[in-house]
Amino acid sequence: MILLQTPTPGSTVPLELFFGTIGMLALTIGLIVFTIFHQRKVIRYQLRLQRMEQDQQKMLLNASIRLQEEERQRIAADLHDDAGPLLATARLYLNENLVNLDKTSQLQSIYNAKQIIDDTIQLIRNISHSLMPPTLKNFGLESAVNDLFQKISGSGSMNASSRFHDYRERLQPENELIIFRVIQELVNNILKHSNASFIHLTQNTSANKFFIRLHHDGRGITQTDFEKLNKSNVGLGLKNIQSRLKVLHGKIFFEKDMSQTYYKVTIELVRNEEEIFPAGNK
Repeated sequence: MILLQTPTPGSTVPLELFFGTIGMLALTIGLIVFTIFHQRKVIRYQLRLQRMEQDQQKMLLNASIRLQEEERQRIAADLHDDAGPLLATARLYLNENLVNLDKTSQLQSIYNAKQIIDDTIQLIRNISHSLMPPTLKNFGLESAVNDLFQKISGSGSMNASSRFHDYRERLQPENELIIFRVIQELVNNILKHSNASFIHLTQNTSANKFFIRLHHDGRGITQTDFEKLNKSNVGLGLKNIQSRLKVLHGKIFFEKDMSQTYYKVTIELVRNEEEIFPAGNK
């Protein structure tokens, strides 16, 4: 009679358990190593983003400083080159020898001095208006923008129009000035570089968002172009725009219409209640 011998479990199970344990241990170590390297990669990426953001902040700050310095230098040059000589000339007509002249010569000198002083007053008024346009100060952003576009259209060089759909309450005057300067800079860029035949501006609000949109049919840029220029040493005007909007925590977007027939620039601001100019002071 032949007896069949059943394999004893102890001869194979411990070996399988050993290799299984080794495999699980290797998998666990692999996961730990992967997690560590992944976390380090994420940290490096976050640090790189922080450095890029810091560099961007520094560039915007430098652009803002350059903008302020350029405006100061322009005002100083206007006063020195124009107002200074005018006042010096008026002083020549009103010197101490005036009393020794005959009455007719005295009256002529006084008249000439008055004319020069009037010219100086007008010059200073023009400088003041460049800092704060009177239409903007007295009537608000809508009137100032409409006036700007009417002047452009009246020149015959371009068909320009603007329309405010929802601007019943003014923003704070300093915020209106910032937005107006941004619009001026954008319009100047379009006039200089786009070769457009028309430019149209619209304003509207949605919830607490305030939008200004510029459309034109000339050469333009996209958001990718804008971001590249902001990171380069060129495009100072665009950096000025970015630095101005940063004061208002605003955003700007450049895009080409889906029809590929015109470019669009969108300014987006969050309109808080405390930023609204009281209706009684309009």
